[in-house]
Amino acid sequence: MGDLDGNAAKVIDYANRAREASADLVAFPELTVPGYPPEDLLLRRSFILDNQAALRRIAASVRGITAVAGFVDSNADIHNAAAVIHEGEIAGVYHKQFLPNYGVFDEKRYFRAGERSQLFTIAGARVGVNICEDIWYPEGPTQDQALAGADVIININGSPFHKGKRADRERMVATRAADNAVILCYVNLVGGQDELVFDGSSTVFDQTGELIARAPAFEESLLVVDLNLDSLYLSRLHNPLRRLETLRHRAAPVDEVFVSGEAGIRAYGHTGKSPAGSQTTNSEALETRTAHPEALEERAASGLIPSLVPAEIAPPLSEEAEVYQALVTGTRDYVHKNGFETVLVGVSGGIDSSIVATIATDALGPGHVVGVSNPSRYSSEGSIADARALAENLGIKLLIIPIEPGHAAYLEMLEPVFAGTAPGTAEENIQSRIRGNIWMALSNKFGWQPVLSCGNKSEMATGYATLYGDMAGGFAVIKDVPKTLVYRLARYRNALAGRDLIPRAIIDKPPSAELKPDQLDTDSLPSYDVLDPILEAYVEQDRGLDEIVAMGFEEATVRRIVSLVDRNEYKRRQAPPGVKITPRAFGRDRRLPITNKYRP
Repeated sequence: MGDLDGNAAKVIDYANRAREASADLVAFPELTVPGYPPEDLLLRRSFILDNQAALRRIAASVRGITAVAGFVDSNADIHNAAAVIHEGEIAGVYHKQFLPNYGVFDEKRYFRAGERSQLFTIAGARVGVNICEDIWYPEGPTQDQALAGADVIININGSPFHKGKRADRERMVATRAADNAVILCYVNLVGGQDELVFDGSSTVFDQTGELIARAPAFEESLLVVDLNLDSLYLSRLHNPLRRLETLRHRAAPVDEVFVSGEAGIRAYGHTGKSPAGSQTTNSEALETRTAHPEALEERAASGLIPSLVPAEIAPPLSEEAEVYQALVTGTRDYVHKNGFETVLVGVSGGIDSSIVATIATDALGPGHVVGVSNPSRYSSEGSIADARALAENLGIKLLIIPIEPGHAAYLEMLEPVFAGTAPGTAEENIQSRIRGNIWMALSNKFGWQPVLSCGNKSEMATGYATLYGDMAGGFAVIKDVPKTLVYRLARYRNALAGRDLIPRAIIDKPPSAELKPDQLDTDSLPSYDVLDPILEAYVEQDRGLDEIVAMGFEEATVRRIVSLVDRNEYKRRQAPPGVKITPRAFGRDRRLPITNKYRP
């Protein structure tokens, strides 16, 4: 975000690589130049001007290929825009028409919606360019561009990850391609930005909705694809639906811009060139594309339709694999992009801190992760041994700093004030807060930052966490991961390693905060198999109490959980940022008032 020089250099580098691969067109994601999402940086005029200057530097360097890159445009207002760059110049600009304003998106806060679509003739093909949300609407820029004669649609995206989204996205994109009889290239951002992770997974679908290319998930890559336009036109000849839809549809005028190559398609024998900025009507475009269908049939019969090199189709990841990679990517990019090197994790011997330490090690390497074990008078020997075994398996440094001297001092110091009261939560939480103080002291002393807090979504939802204790830290890796999924991720990582990287004892033992004798999480909460579905229904789906009870849960249990969620909004506001992996994460997605008397 905001690395204008670095982003420009990356665009130029990959444009050169694409040219060397003999590509005609290379496309980059949404708001590639400034970074996505810029948020209130967009309120700074200097930021907008600097992003435009970076775009001009890109344009001056891109030769021998056409490039599409996202940037912030400005005239009477600012726009989320895509620039079409060719031979040192900006040949055209498209403004995003549908601005999302839900979930993590706030685009109407900043941008003005575009009003016109364009077709760019590039290497003889008509190419429609649009941006992210534009593709989600059946009647919108994609349809307008297709009915005006587009062969290929380039849709550039900053689509953040959550589990299950890739499959939903691909179903939608396949439908748009088939409904509009176009080849659809969906280009997505990859990498972590604060709480968001972008999974890449860029795809290309042909005019029948068949997947012909997919980039790997969570990896930066150049996906090179040959597009068989002859096959596209032949397919259209045998499909009258698009022809009829064109006659019925009254689309807004589409500006047509000539960039490179022939303005028509050679197979159709149409070689007239359109001047930049000219416009065509839907009926004129249809007439142009069907002028000489016999030529295409002859090419097909004679075998002249080329045999193209198959593109890469990266296999889809399992749910556990994609979530784990999202957490690794989000952690690595948060640490590195903020200029940090080594992180600290409080390793208790429990499942949550174990998975966080493992993710951190995979993200940063064992030499950049420090584990700290802080046993108390209530810590079991098994937990201490498990923490040692985990650190040894991961190859990370482990410090063991018992908290008993500090705990005893706190109790003695507070004894006059606490006299006559029964020991309870306050005394338990002192231990957690002592640990938080130790972590932050080590972080300050040795520069091990951020401290990675280890609370999961089930705990964050119910407030089963201690402010300024186990919630202390700079980044909360699994704050959006339900407890049941934490266990699945641990088993997945062990299977990937082919051994018990996370010791089996950690996975098998009942979860406990170990803040009092024989304590278990189930003393305070239902089993996580019961708790997590209730939380998903209430937090992510906004289901009411009666609806959740109707799903088969005990009313008393549901009432208690709903009450815990409502009462602990103030805690969640003070939690560190963490990786979003569910459709509705606390913070950016779910925004409720702290002061709130409404109780259904």
